[in-house]
Amino acid sequence: MTRKTAEGRLPGDLTARQYVERVIRVDHAGEYGAKRIYQGQLAVLRGTKWEPIIRHMQAQEQEHLDTFTGLISRRRVRPTALLPVWHVAGFALGAATALLGHRAAMACTVAVEEAIDEHYQAQEAALGEDEAELRGKVEQFRAEELEHRDTGLEHEAELTPGYRVLSAAIKAGCKLAIKVSERV
Repeated sequence: MTRKTAEGRLPGDLTARQYVERVIRVDHAGEYGAKRIYQGQLAVLRGTKWEPIIRHMQAQEQEHLDTFTGLISRRRVRPTALLPVWHVAGFALGAATALLGHRAAMACTVAVEEAIDEHYQAQEAALGEDEAELRGKVEQFRAEELEHRDTGLEHEAELTPGYRVLSAAIKAGCKLAIKVSERV
């Protein structure tokens, strides 16, 4: 038989504060990784007709990152220890997919944003009224991430050779990065 604590939580459940810290930590890491993906794509696709599209998405990711960087500081949340890994991995993913062509770069965007959509959707549902401002930011950023996904689809992401395999691999990597960044 499982016993609940006096607050109605099970042993090992996160407190509300621990959950919010986890949200801020992982979202900061994710937005940092997204920024680096776009930097990698731009390193390859700079000077092409795709550059303005990627720069627009990168600018929104920078705004998201700035928001979570501020929350890390104001709420004294420990950032993930894996930022150096995401620094390299994000850039490498962006550059590698861009080297395969603009469609693969857009396929990367679609896959990442679909994984983030699920992640942000779960956070929206879990954040309480006492975190209305944070939930509002998550909702706003989720809508912008969905715009990025739609942009990728509009720019032929699904025509990438091996799209399903590439997309599945990137989504799996994102989901793993989310789980690890929440905790480490």
